[in-house]
Amino acid sequence: MHTTLDSTTDVVTDIRFPEGNRWHDGRLWYSDMHTGEVFSIDPASDAGPRLETTVDGQSSGLGWLADGRLIVSSMESRTVVAVAADGATSVFADLSGVESSLLNDLVVDTVTGRTYIGAFGYDLYGGEELRPGPLYVIDQDGSSRLAAEGLVFPNSANVLPGTRTLVVSETRGGRLTAFDIAADGSLSGRREWAALPDGVTPDGSTVDSAGAIWVCSVDTGEFLRVVEGGKATDRIDAPGRCAIDCALGGPDGRTLYLATADSYDPGTTAQTRAGRISAVRVAVPGA
Repeated sequence: MHTTLDSTTDVVTDIRFPEGNRWHDGRLWYSDMHTGEVFSIDPASDAGPRLETTVDGQSSGLGWLADGRLIVSSMESRTVVAVAADGATSVFADLSGVESSLLNDLVVDTVTGRTYIGAFGYDLYGGEELRPGPLYVIDQDGSSRLAAEGLVFPNSANVLPGTRTLVVSETRGGRLTAFDIAADGSLSGRREWAALPDGVTPDGSTVDSAGAIWVCSVDTGEFLRVVEGGKATDRIDAPGRCAIDCALGGPDGRTLYLATADSYDPGTTAQTRAGRISAVRVAVPGA
């Protein structure tokens, strides 16, 4: 498949920077990163988005703990916030004592209930020179430890279906990097899972049932379905847009939700509110 964003259907509009796209419990969930808000929506309904919570600082990755609580990456406070069923929030994990750069996306390993979360590694918005960043693992009690380091802007991550393999996007490294997950959550066997085409900057991602990964290239405005080794089997172009995140969902798992914006600069998005999430049908369902 090779198509463009023009052939998709808008699901959410008038937001600033849609991040953390997830399909959960029959709804599409997402962060509006530049406002700290987290929403969910039933795309089959006319009810519109429902505000789930707001965190201090930028909101990014979303996940669900084994006890059903939603967790949100609070980037600027360098914490992971848990949201109870009644909407009450609490700090689940506090990484502010060990990490000075902004936290990024996260993924919950559904087998163990542990969470993996990356950090920028440098002050992107302050114009600091690029430095590699870390990946942390958070246990179910909220304690955290270093899982890997030296990743070039670690971003989204996925556990490949039927495996104990974690694949992490290195946005400024232009690649997807794999690790083996040990029983205690530690990572080993680091290797390049996919080298991406020149210029591609992988941001958000989602894995399908065949073990291929849809990655979003924020700088080149495209969504690529990539298999191990780096071959891109499908492509969706979003010319003039930042391709930020994606999620597979819908009743049969074959709807790909595509998050884009006109800029990743908070000053710009505050004025334009041109972010949106669109939907397109694909051949292979989510994992």
